[in-house]
Amino acid sequence: MKFGIIKERKNPPDRRVVFSPIKLKEFKNKFPQAILKVESSNIRVFSDEAYKEAGLEVSNSMTDCDVLLGVKEVPMDALIPNKKYFFFSHTIKKQPYNRKLLLAILDKKIELFDHETIIKENGARLIGFGRYAGIVGAYNGFRAIGLTKNTFNLPKAENLESQQELIQNLKNIKLDPIKILLTGNGKVAFGAKEMLDAMSIKQVSVEDYLKKQYAESVYCLADVLDYNKRKDGLVINNQDFYNHPEDYVSNFMPLANVTDYFIAGHFYGNGAPYLFTREDAKSADFNIKFVADISCDVDGPVASTIRASTIADPIYGYNPQTESEVNFKDKEAIVVMAVDNLPCELPKDASEGFGEMFLENVIPAFFNHDKDGVLARAKMTENGKLTERFSYLQDYVDGKE
Repeated sequence: MKFGIIKERKNPPDRRVVFSPIKLKEFKNKFPQAILKVESSNIRVFSDEAYKEAGLEVSNSMTDCDVLLGVKEVPMDALIPNKKYFFFSHTIKKQPYNRKLLLAILDKKIELFDHETIIKENGARLIGFGRYAGIVGAYNGFRAIGLTKNTFNLPKAENLESQQELIQNLKNIKLDPIKILLTGNGKVAFGAKEMLDAMSIKQVSVEDYLKKQYAESVYCLADVLDYNKRKDGLVINNQDFYNHPEDYVSNFMPLANVTDYFIAGHFYGNGAPYLFTREDAKSADFNIKFVADISCDVDGPVASTIRASTIADPIYGYNPQTESEVNFKDKEAIVVMAVDNLPCELPKDASEGFGEMFLENVIPAFFNHDKDGVLARAKMTENGKLTERFSYLQDYVDGKE
């Protein structure tokens, strides 16, 4: 079986790749029966020469490969018929802007495996860039604080080489005592937590965070039951919230009233309560001044996220009284960082981490008859049709949604 690492063709350019030269060489050593090929690229964080030095073939043609591995959406005209493709297609939530891409995939009889659909039997994601989104998102939020207050000036993450460089810069800042709220219990939240811990910011319990004042900066890590409550008052468990979000209402405001900097690292599921609404943000008691919305659901659970921002222009202001965008230095503004492609700012680390997960969790399935069902669960299309697991997308394909 021949595997090809394809060139990223989406604009703006993405420098990430599924496998670094070192990981691809490890792939070859673990599975010597595999044939590996790398498509030449002038934007990738690892040069063509780095792959060649690792003993790997670099080529301009991928037509002889069976499995093609990429990161972002492949332009329709670049899709090679009758291949297996792995990339983030952004179609599984029926995103209107990529419907034509899914139609092209079906038309060309491509087997699509979306990175988001590579899951365990219990539904947990096996691979992703979430950790790096958390790392960069937390950093960018601190950068926004410094720029707003004119107290320190952190360099852009995209101009730094690694997580360690981000951490070193954060350790050099002088931060006034603030309360930091971090939501989530997955890779995104724990990536952000790595940065807070590296800065030696003290973690406190939710109870203490709500009740106590501190002479130093502190943070608390809040899970879904810390900011949502059942309508009937029962306390069950996280799974009950995931299964029946409609039975819950937000209990976020007590946290919002004592928080200075909010890092949104949670996953937001359909039907779950909003954390805070536009009306909530108008309250005189609402204290959040800075938001790093890593989850970045526009017009969703974090009311101040009225649009995604960009790596080039990552910060904007939200005036809660007028519900409109303002300059982030406006004294009435909630300062928002809502970049929706944060791992792109740390392409080397992100690529190396992604390749490690992919080699551990996905590649073996090609050589062990997919004994754990990883490929079977992830396959979205086959022979020009949706697979049964993804038949819910048929109305989307037919243009009825």
